[in-house]
Amino acid sequence: MKRIFDVSPWHVTTTTLNPDDKRLQESMTSLGNGNLGMRGFFEEDYSGDSLPGIYIGGVWFPDKTRVGWWKNGYPKYFGKVINAVNFIKVHIKINGETVDLAKDKVSDFHLDLDMQQAVLERSFTVEKGGAKVNIAFERYISAATKELVVQGMIFKNVGTTDAKIEFSSAVDADVKNEDANYDEKFWDVLKVDHTDTSAEIIAETKPNDFGTPQFTVGALSTVVTDFQPTTAEQTITAATNNFVGSLAAGQQAVIQKRTLVVTSRDFSKQADLEARLAELEKELATKTYSDLFNEHKAVWAKRWDISDVKIVGDEDAQQGIRFNLFQLFSTYYGEDSRLNIGPKGFTGEKYGGATYWDTEAFAFPVYLGVTDPGVAKQLLKYRYQQLDGAFHNAREQGLKGALYPMVTFDGIESHNEWEITFEEIHRNGDIAYAIYNYTNYTGDKSYVQNEGAEVLTQISRFWADRVHFSKRNGKYMMHGVTGPDEYENNVDNNWYTNLLAKWTLQYTLEILPDANADVLKKLNVTDEEKAKWQDIVDRFYLPEDKELGIFVQHDGFLDKDIEPVSSLPKEELPLNQHWSWDKILRSPYIKQADVLQGIWDFIDDFTPEQKKANFDFYEPLTVHESSLSASIHAILAADLHYEDKAVELNERTSRLDLDNYNNDTDDGLHITAMTGGWLAIVHGFAGMRVRDGELHYAPFLPKKWTSYEFRQLFRGRLIEITVDQTGTKLNLLEGDPITVDLDGTKVELK
Repeated sequence: MKRIFDVSPWHVTTTTLNPDDKRLQESMTSLGNGNLGMRGFFEEDYSGDSLPGIYIGGVWFPDKTRVGWWKNGYPKYFGKVINAVNFIKVHIKINGETVDLAKDKVSDFHLDLDMQQAVLERSFTVEKGGAKVNIAFERYISAATKELVVQGMIFKNVGTTDAKIEFSSAVDADVKNEDANYDEKFWDVLKVDHTDTSAEIIAETKPNDFGTPQFTVGALSTVVTDFQPTTAEQTITAATNNFVGSLAAGQQAVIQKRTLVVTSRDFSKQADLEARLAELEKELATKTYSDLFNEHKAVWAKRWDISDVKIVGDEDAQQGIRFNLFQLFSTYYGEDSRLNIGPKGFTGEKYGGATYWDTEAFAFPVYLGVTDPGVAKQLLKYRYQQLDGAFHNAREQGLKGALYPMVTFDGIESHNEWEITFEEIHRNGDIAYAIYNYTNYTGDKSYVQNEGAEVLTQISRFWADRVHFSKRNGKYMMHGVTGPDEYENNVDNNWYTNLLAKWTLQYTLEILPDANADVLKKLNVTDEEKAKWQDIVDRFYLPEDKELGIFVQHDGFLDKDIEPVSSLPKEELPLNQHWSWDKILRSPYIKQADVLQGIWDFIDDFTPEQKKANFDFYEPLTVHESSLSASIHAILAADLHYEDKAVELNERTSRLDLDNYNNDTDDGLHITAMTGGWLAIVHGFAGMRVRDGELHYAPFLPKKWTSYEFRQLFRGRLIEITVDQTGTKLNLLEGDPITVDLDGTKVELK
């Protein structure tokens, strides 16, 4: 664990500049608006270690897979988000000397991410060339105008002598990815232009050999300042506006930089893209800095009004849950069905910025609870639009139906680790489960009767082809898979994978009779095919040890040397940073919930005794080295009334990155794990369930909390839930009257 920011309910703030923690600081002060985002790197020159990163949703590049061997069906490339044009870049000189915080001695340093208003502020005082100047920065990515990024800078002479300020603002396409396999750069510049106060670049991703799209990005920056413009500069990759001014003692000057970013995802022709940039510039020119900021702030205020979780008595937990929700909503809020939620979002290069199964398994239930149902439906639409890619993935494996990718931008699998690409196929079941989850929570059957029926049927066809029948056992089985626990590869009969495959087949059979007639005609599911699916459901093997009372994670798991994590020397944790991969694979230690993931998915289908036996067996073996692990365990611990354990795991999930639990936050935040705090509190502490269309709550109050409060959207209602030392209060804020179940008692809310 490592905490570098102060604890504050609405702020991530520090007065310490430590170069050793620069990347960690950049990750945790990342900003985004669903369309684009950036790490919290400094705008001005910084010669020390840093990971600059600006990323644009849906803009990616197929980086050639680099492996020592090749097999049929192996992805030919690894799709990755690429560092976009650096449009926030500035260069500052004071009395002829460059400001560089890696070298300069500064005082009054302050860095603050205001989560309530979604703005990043930074200030410091520096002495250069005999002058003493305080510089304050502010930046935000507009939630009201998806193409807009705004920077504000204030220079104040706090010394006794005049200060000459030379300020340069650049738009620069000479950028790279740190994780590029061959150190290549990904941008060709099509156009560079400037006026005295503006700079524009149009750049296109380089051609590739894989037939994937090239993307064009246009960035237009305009500077507003009282400083005098001097000669602008232009190279083949950058345009720079230069300004100069003098500040007497006590005097200050304000600089504002507005950047508009438009891509070929919205305007396929360069001329149309440039026209849109010009149109937006003209529209926004009539608005003041305050106008733009107030529009941005109003969007976030509306989000917080619905989603904020208020905790009294534990500031660590309060900051944690708000940080979770802030970063999650900065990554995705459902405006564009072509986009999804990458595990690192807009905060780093790791995981390629692509879509994983995390969305359906972890993020989806959060968006169901705190946003309009249309947001969750956009996530379903994203997968439906990529059904053709899922057909392709299945064909690559020689199988029927649809295999959704582990990692993707466009539906085509682009992960470059064989044990994931070929084997971690439980993802298909997770995507199917999201369709059920949406239908069960919202009561809206329109999707499952149309597009959802298509997705479910094609996934079922994949499962039916992927299983095999064991004549010796008289059971259908699935060999050569990897479950959610990626510390086990190429195993046979992973319980979770088999469970989801069986359930998907059964659920598809249940929904098909009510599907739209045109959809049924298109799918042409025969009676013979349905009979085959039912036979698989009836005779699917799910490993179980009746003596221990547990579901066995996979064949052979119980033959391992079973010793709890507590028996390991602390200096050997995390295992993935100290042990060889071979040693990890041979060990009994679990990266994240596997069997327990399945129990959470279908939590009402298991007896208290089954839940207890499996939790008591598997949790002590779990190292929680996946960011997704702690939240599921917190929910199940709460369900079992292991309240202290639930609170411990909530602290881990809600502050995973704020406290750098796994020592891996420097390369980006764990965005899909930002769901964990809300899931642990709402599904765990509050015991929220939906049973037969009715909301149920069974809350408890953590011992060190005075109270907690959250709001939940459910079928057109907005309900406020408050849990304190006197009990639980439910308040209907919006919508028609509704009856809910509170600890087994029916309560009518009006």
